[in-house]
Amino acid sequence: MNRSTFWKKLARILFSQKTTIIMLLLLQIFFIMSMILGALDFTQLTYYLLSALGLILAVYICNQDVNPGYKLAWVIPLLAIPLFSTVAYFILSNQYSTRAARKKHIQTCEKTAPYLRQDPRVISSLIIENNSLLKLSQYLDKFAGYPTCCNTTVEYFSGGAKKFKAMVRELRKAERFIFMEYFIVGEGEMWNVIESILMEKVREGVDVRLMYDGMGSLDILPLRYDKKLREEGIKCHVFNPFRPLLSSIQNNRDHRKICVIDGNVAFTGGVNIADEYINRINRFGYWKDSAVMLKGDAVWNFTVMFLQMWEIVDGEPNDYGSLRPTESQPSAKGFVIPYGDSPLDRENVGEMVYLDLINHARKYVYITTPYLIPNNELVTALEYAVKSGVDVRIITPGHPDKWYCRSIAWSYYRDLLELGVRIYEFDGFIHAKNFVTDDKSAVVGTINLDYRSLYLHFECAAYMYGTGTEPSIRRDFEATLEHCREITLADCDKRSMFSCAVSAVLRMFAPLL
Repeated sequence: MNRSTFWKKLARILFSQKTTIIMLLLLQIFFIMSMILGALDFTQLTYYLLSALGLILAVYICNQDVNPGYKLAWVIPLLAIPLFSTVAYFILSNQYSTRAARKKHIQTCEKTAPYLRQDPRVISSLIIENNSLLKLSQYLDKFAGYPTCCNTTVEYFSGGAKKFKAMVRELRKAERFIFMEYFIVGEGEMWNVIESILMEKVREGVDVRLMYDGMGSLDILPLRYDKKLREEGIKCHVFNPFRPLLSSIQNNRDHRKICVIDGNVAFTGGVNIADEYINRINRFGYWKDSAVMLKGDAVWNFTVMFLQMWEIVDGEPNDYGSLRPTESQPSAKGFVIPYGDSPLDRENVGEMVYLDLINHARKYVYITTPYLIPNNELVTALEYAVKSGVDVRIITPGHPDKWYCRSIAWSYYRDLLELGVRIYEFDGFIHAKNFVTDDKSAVVGTINLDYRSLYLHFECAAYMYGTGTEPSIRRDFEATLEHCREITLADCDKRSMFSCAVSAVLRMFAPLL
């Protein structure tokens, strides 16, 4: 590890949200001990004042229009440990972003709305083929701003290496532009190959733009790497760069994975640009991921999605009309809806789509997710599905990247197992974010089953219905089961009292982690 990387990692740890919470908890313990021992005369009065403030904040939060789980995660600590919680709330309550960013996002989406108008002919076909899908289509069009598309082929990739191979092939064909937006870009074999292609395309006159998240790539890219890329001719921006003194309010990360080539081809899914995603390096065992490649009308949704974010960060307007696809659209069956989810509006789009999939399933719902931290709405939907005869199965990692996420997931295992959900742990790290139901509907994207993905991050995905790809996603799920261990209630009973207690405490704070 070089000196620059060491200091960046140290700064990230010292000024991170988790460190802030730990320090505040230690301060809470200090005050309690001081009260017990009578070490500080002013401690008791200060504690009573903070308790009163905590009560006021609890009442305020209960009356806010936010997720009930988020409310509970604040109200209990505010009443039980007010010193820690009141200070933490004032530090972290800006996590839904600033008014200025929200206003800029709304203005950009309003300006680009004319480029994302729903084709009425698609709706006519939808009414004939699947009237129940019409509701979801109308919701995503009206409240998320993304139309339903036809004439789109879909290719599913059951691993990062397969997606990488296809993306390299398509990148080399680029003639007009390449747009890439990723949560993580890390130096290594994968990035070296892609970077060499991007530099070659820049020399050919191709418009190459890259945007990566300032937190996701913090530890794995050299300092000011974006400047280096700009000097090479690649237009590059860092989304929400890491600033130590402000890190606690920088919770709105760009978790999306988008690659658009000439407006004719688009990729999305769980695969970032780093060597663990293609298993060139070993992190947490074998890395299982997924992605899809779209060709046809639906690519335009991803083109505009990228440009919206680029315009927010770059500040310069884009000529959307000149970036339309050039190839004739393929004749393909089914419907595809690429959509994004933003923490800057009041719509929980990712959650709504998942709920729609669960509620419309008739035979099965198969889910893969690296983090299983569902809210009450999702648990209720899964319960109803199971009780109505639907086969519900979920695969999570056996070797997690974050120990506390697995600990929280275990706190949900018993509840879900008792409902009839079947849960499996993969012998490695599963990073794929897939839903597939009845061989008819599926979602592949970036949206995890946790509070950060559902409420705090910028996310994206592709919803597919009747494209012919859905059975291949189901077959991949079934093949993955061969490398999994099924979790039973007996496994839950074997857990130590300490492990259960840790899970219970962490679960209470899950919306804040």
